[in-house]
Amino acid sequence: MTPDDDTPAPGPTPFDRLGGEAAVQALVDRFYDLMDLEPAYRELRAVHGDTLEQARAKLFWFLCGWLGGPQHYVERFGHPRLRMRHMPFAIGILERDQWMACMHQAMVEREVEPELLERLVASLFNTADWMRNK
Repeated sequence: MTPDDDTPAPGPTPFDRLGGEAAVQALVDRFYDLMDLEPAYRELRAVHGDTLEQARAKLFWFLCGWLGGPQHYVERFGHPRLRMRHMPFAIGILERDQWMACMHQAMVEREVEPELLERLVASLFNTADWMRNK
């Protein structure tokens, strides 16, 4: 996307640069595996309930489209309305920072190219910060 509109930027999309659906799924799986395994993400994990299966699927569907690939999430649920859909969950600075740290760790472990990683971290932080509701 270009900064001022919804027009895709020329060249390969972040979705393509990551490696398509299989790579996005691997990133999402590592993200939620880390959330389950690492004590540093304890508060973030607590917000997600007993099982992570639904969260895994929804993040995969969302990220595919957000990264410039297939619009799986929109096809199933319509506009993401992220803030509205996350209102039932208490999201503060701690949860935002744990989400970002967990995603950053997952991207590093999945060997996302440094320039793309930097760009994604910046964009994801803006979204994560906007999601705060406490």
